[in-house]
Amino acid sequence: MSDASSKVKLLAGFLGVCTIGLLVSTIILATNSNESNLQAALVTSNVPDNKFYDIASIFADEEENTCKNTNPGFENVDCVHVDGPQAGANVTNPYIREQAGSNVTKGYIGGLEVDVHPNNKTYWESSMCPVNVHWHLGTEHYSVGEYDENGDGPHGNIPAPEQPSRRLGGDEKVRAGFRCHHFDDSDEKFTTEYDWKHCIGMEVGETYEVHWPHSAAGACGTVNQYQTPFYDGVFCNLPLDVFEDLQPQDIASAVGVQGQIFTIVNDESYFYPDMIRGWIVDGDYGKDIHYYTGSTTGTSRNNEICSAYAPITWQVDRKCHMISASSFDKLCYDMKLQRDDMEKDLHAHGSRELVHDYMVANNQQRRRGLHGSDHEHEHEHEHEHEHQEWF
Repeated sequence: MSDASSKVKLLAGFLGVCTIGLLVSTIILATNSNESNLQAALVTSNVPDNKFYDIASIFADEEENTCKNTNPGFENVDCVHVDGPQAGANVTNPYIREQAGSNVTKGYIGGLEVDVHPNNKTYWESSMCPVNVHWHLGTEHYSVGEYDENGDGPHGNIPAPEQPSRRLGGDEKVRAGFRCHHFDDSDEKFTTEYDWKHCIGMEVGETYEVHWPHSAAGACGTVNQYQTPFYDGVFCNLPLDVFEDLQPQDIASAVGVQGQIFTIVNDESYFYPDMIRGWIVDGDYGKDIHYYTGSTTGTSRNNEICSAYAPITWQVDRKCHMISASSFDKLCYDMKLQRDDMEKDLHAHGSRELVHDYMVANNQQRRRGLHGSDHEHEHEHEHEHEHQEWF
């Protein structure tokens, strides 16, 4: 009996050790599995949650914002005073010039004769930097076959030239522009909702025109570079008395806007992490550019009320591109990190109606891509260069 009892005790001890070992293994596997799941959850978003320490940064002091309230506050004006002949009249006002946004379709020429030329260099070559980024619901510009009255979106499109309002900016209603041609309601990347963390009132499948105002008088390379409203960034280091002595060409060469049009998709393969720095130049993105001089835009202006902020250079991408919702959300996250409060630019603004031909400058230029399929003439030398085409 004693031998049998000893064997039973040994067996029980062995089974106990095995049980403990299995329990420990299970705990380890469960822990590793939970860590793996946590790690997987952490890498499924390209956008931070914007959670900070409860400590005020010395760089967030808006009292040190040297650009604040530098906007001269020019009032809008009656478009009948646009400089040059229009609607059968000859009315001249030296303070009111060409307007934006316009038709940017290849071959289009505006109807207003002007004496300035757009800055056709990259803005950084002209010592200009982006001083703001904001966007409009639909497009303020018009490019046949890319963003026009035949495009589509979650709420349809608008006819040309009359353009009704649509909702955006939370409960706010804003005037919508034209739509791109990408939207397909049978494709989930255009219809699957995105969990927005930072942008306000944005929607997958919609078209947005993004503007990056640039200025040689901006607080370039400092913590005050990005400003809302963008006028504070444009005029930051430009006293009004100095501005008033500038010639129109001086202004068009030193102040400009990059414009690029996107349809938002819920697809991370279209993620671009750095939209705050300026438009995207990659492949077809930023390849076919339309240059002209115009004005500031927005729904406070139309074809009866014009902007006095002119002439400025516009560089507009003729193509519409797809971009991930997370790209915009990352942009809004970056905007929240600036010294100036950019909250009023975290949602889409309304779109100005397409400007009548007689208020659009006739100085259109076009830049195409690098050496390759874009060549339309023959030459014997081999090198990479850009082509400028005049219309």
